[in-house]
This record gives sequence, structure tokens and C-alpha cells, in this order.
Amino acid sequence: MPRPDGPTLDKLAILDEQGHRKTVHPADVFGPRLSRRRVVAYFLMGLFLTLPWVRMGGEPVIKLDIPRRSFHLFGHVFNGQDGFLLFFVLTGIGFTLISVSAMFGRLWCGWACPQTVWLEGLYRRIERAIDGPANERRALEDAPWSAKKVGKRTAKWGLWLAVSLFLGHTFVAYFVGAYELVGYLTEGPAEHMGAFVGAMGLTAAMMFDMAWFREQTCIVLCPYGRLQSVLTDEDTLVIGYDTNRGEPRGKASDPNNGACVDCRRCVQVCPTGIDIRNGLQLDCIGCGQCADACDTVMVKIGRKKGLVRTDSLRGLRDEKRRFLRPRLVGYAVAGVVGVVVSTTALYTRVPVEANVLRLPGAPYALDATGAVTNPMMLHLVNKTGDRLPVHVRVDGPSALTSTLPPVVELEPEEQRSLPVVLRAPAGAIAPGTEITIEVTAGSYVKRPTTKWMGPN
Repeated sequence: MPRPDGPTLDKLAILDEQGHRKTVHPADVFGPRLSRRRVVAYFLMGLFLTLPWVRMGGEPVIKLDIPRRSFHLFGHVFNGQDGFLLFFVLTGIGFTLISVSAMFGRLWCGWACPQTVWLEGLYRRIERAIDGPANERRALEDAPWSAKKVGKRTAKWGLWLAVSLFLGHTFVAYFVGAYELVGYLTEGPAEHMGAFVGAMGLTAAMMFDMAWFREQTCIVLCPYGRLQSVLTDEDTLVIGYDTNRGEPRGKASDPNNGACVDCRRCVQVCPTGIDIRNGLQLDCIGCGQCADACDTVMVKIGRKKGLVRTDSLRGLRDEKRRFLRPRLVGYAVAGVVGVVVSTTALYTRVPVEANVLRLPGAPYALDATGAVTNPMMLHLVNKTGDRLPVHVRVDGPSALTSTLPPVVELEPEEQRSLPVVLRAPAGAIAPGTEITIEVTAGSYVKRPTTKWMGPN
């Protein structure tokens, strides 16, 4: 049974009896789950920090240049006209995440979410190194201000600020380029105010989140945690407490008690402050630190590990877990469709975009010789990261001439609007005749069309 002085299902674990937030100071824990999570966390940290510096074909592997609507992703270049791909990419990612959540619960939250990775992998480790273990951190928090407390707070917050500044600038590098950002820093913030404001804003957000808001992000702000009530069923893998084996709780010396000795070690190590023995809860991020802590206690008292473990709700009741479920198949199919469509669209992208646009004003005019002219604009977009020669040819009646050059050299990612004047003797072409402008770039050919306009 829940202890009266412990976390319950009737209120958030981070709130006291008056509804005020309590700072969570999770105790240190060691175990195989934590070790594996740290390996994953350090890999993701390294990936985040190094990707802005890696280049493919002379360009960053990831660069999201929003002002220019130019996006470099692993050797591919996208622009604003490729925005429709985003729907299929997000659909594929979304349903993949939903499928993973339905199978493995909050695997993302506990193992790969940036909030968890940076908070547990770096910020809390700095806090532990300076303020000490959980009991010392709580004592320091309650202690009156002194030279020692000021020194520790200054060192901790100073390191947090330095880390946040570094991470904020690294994030900005994904939008302006890492090497370009180094140049920005040497030239000063006044020359690149947008990047400076972005870096400072991200630094402030990191400090607010990692140094103070912390688990409230998971419990209050993040919508993904609330989706778990929809995505999780009795066959989803979760971190859970084996009630049949653990109850009733009590001293290990009493043979009438269950396996749980009510040491509260699982509560002490929880980063959101909950008691996993109360059942599946919104606050649980699936990190598994309670399971590592419980296993350590079970080994010490000579009992079998797994009282708190990764299992489904059926498994915790000693029932057989179903892996394939109808809704899981539906999620997986939707995710595969999104991935397939986005991949197909990616590899069938055209290198150049060409559109013929009518100019504002009169649709045609008569020149000094009495010939009919149709002014318009040919808009070309080079959607590659290479210099691209584009061959242009007007396909229409033999009497038609144009001012278009036969070859247009487009720089990488360049967009160019070419003024075009189509000309023909009066009466040589019937109004409404279709005119095709053939645009050829390598093996790709596009034929935008327009209508000839003139007097009847």
C-alpha cells in the first residue's frame, strides 16, 4: 500500500501539500539500464555537436537556411517549392514514433529526447559534481546563504551558463553553418543580429529549462507524455512494479511479506519524483532508474531481481503479452507509407523548376512594325548545389520569335526570372494558340506552356 508520506496518484509528485513545487533531487543509481542510456546519450550528444561541422560536396550535411529557403540535408538540396515533401516526411516520422510508442512505451522520452539527454547526461552531472549527492543537495538547498553556498551556486550556474551558450550557438550553426558562425563571432553581434538574438534566446531557453523547469517540461508542457494514455495499452512495454510478487510490503525478515521491503529506493532515484509502485503514471518517462535501483536492493537481500522491470501490464500480471495488435499494424502501415512516399518523392525530384508567368498589364502589344508581342517572364530555379546549364527553346508556330537565350547558366540554388518577349507578325498566329517553352537540364525536360494573345 502507498505510504501516507509518499507520492500518490491523487497529486503530482513534484507538488507539496500546499501545491508548491518541490525541487526533485534524484539519488545516484548504477545499473545496466543507466549504463546503456549513457552510451546512447553520449552518442546523441556527439552527433549533435559534430554534424554542423561535417560537409558533403562542400556544403554542410545539415543547414536550414530559412531566409533563403534553402535546406541542405545529407547531400540533397531543397527549397521552398519542395515544402510538400515535409508532409510525407513528418507523416512517416510521426507514425513511426507512434508505432514505437505502442510497442515500447516511452522509449523516446527516457532514451533519446533532448530534454532527457542533456539534463541527465550533462546538467545534472555538473550539479552532482559541485553540490554532491542527493542528501547534500537537499541540505544545501535548505541551508541559509553563506560563503560556501554562494560559491557553489556561482560555480554551478556559471558552468550551466557556459554549457548553455555553447549549445545555443551550436543549434544556431544548423541554420547559418558552423564555419560561418565562427566568422560571425569574430565580426561581432552587431553585424549579424539575427544569429546573435537566436543564440541568446536559445541560451536563455536552455538555462530556464535545464536549470529550473526540468521535469515540468515532461509533465506540463510536452504533449507526447499525455498521448501515452492513447498509445499505451496492456501489451505495451513499460516500467512497472510486480504487485503480485511485491505485496504486502514490509521487512524482509517477515515471511508473510512480499518481496518489496519498502526501502523507497525506487522513489529516491526517480527524476520526476514518482513512486512506480503506484502503477503506470503520466509522470513516468520510462528511464528505468527505479528498476536498476530495485535490482540492486534485491541482490543485496538475496532475492530475485525484476520486482520493478520492463514488462507489459499483462506480463506484470503473469499473463501472455500480445505483440501484434490491429492498431499497431495500422500505425506501422501508415508509417511505412509515409516513409515510402517521401523517399520516392526525394529520389524523383527534378533538378530545375521552370514556370512561365504573365506580366501585369496588357496581355499583348503592337510594336512599331505592327507585329504582335507577348511580354512574359520565365522563372527558373536551380534546385541542386551545382552550377547548372539550362537549355531553353520556344516550341510554337514558325512565325514566332523570342528574346530567350538558348542556354542559361544557373549558379547553385539560384533563382532567376528572365524577361521574355514573344513576337509574331499580326495575324500569323491565332489567339489562344498554345506556346511551349522547352527547358532542358541534363536528362530532365520540362515544358511549361502559355497561350498566344493577340487581336482577332
